[in-house]
Amino acid sequence: MLKVLAMSNELSMILQKKDQDIVNAVEFLNITKKRLQDMRENGWESLLDDVSSFCDVHDILIPKLDESYFPGKSKRKSSGVSYAHHLCVEVFFVVIDVQLQELNDRFDVVSSDLLLGMGSLNPVNSLCNFDKGKIMTLAKCYPSEFDDGKIRDLSYQLDTFIIHMRSGNPKFSNLQGIRDLAKALVEANLAETYSLVYLLVKLTLILPVATATVERAFSSMKHIKNEVRNSIGNQYLNDCLVCYIERDVFRNVSNDVIIDRFQNMKTRLGQL
Repeated sequence: MLKVLAMSNELSMILQKKDQDIVNAVEFLNITKKRLQDMRENGWESLLDDVSSFCDVHDILIPKLDESYFPGKSKRKSSGVSYAHHLCVEVFFVVIDVQLQELNDRFDVVSSDLLLGMGSLNPVNSLCNFDKGKIMTLAKCYPSEFDDGKIRDLSYQLDTFIIHMRSGNPKFSNLQGIRDLAKALVEANLAETYSLVYLLVKLTLILPVATATVERAFSSMKHIKNEVRNSIGNQYLNDCLVCYIERDVFRNVSNDVIIDRFQNMKTRLGQL
């Protein structure tokens, strides 16, 4: 575990930084995955030597690796595999596979394309990370916003945009993030001129918020739709989720207001 965590340490540190490190984060992601895969394929023997040396120094008994492995405390029911197989395949491989699977699930091809596209739009240091190909790939992730015609127009617009941004205009010289770029385009009256670029910038700003909102919704769903209420309908579930997720807002709404609203929706036999 120490070696596995050490391999992903740089990636963990850079993911905690701001969006100017997105490009480096994706690069470190690929490096971490490659190192883990190399360790899986070629690291077992060296790890075994390190563990054996540690056990010798601290007088820890080392099982004979060619003997049968008995799970738990039972010495009667053999698992049918040797200690070497158990430690290598069922422990060593499994730990690395779990880590690789976690990285692949969280950063699949689409996620990596989104991150690289966002990084390429970052205006820090006169768009030093600008990469037209990655930005075009990002736009293609939004087919409802960018059809074939708009993709073509965006390609031409980006060529003009990058020259403009690097021309030394003081309005675009000290921008620190994509949010600053969006603000500067509006203040310079260029949001309509670079309409497609501006649209992509807005979508990029919305993406982290939308992702966080979806994660909050799924997390909240576990509290709303549980074993007791497992047959709840979609509309009622949606209404409950809104109240649960935005509970800070609803705390400011008094019960009397809710009762009055309910009573005024239609004529009712009883009064609350």
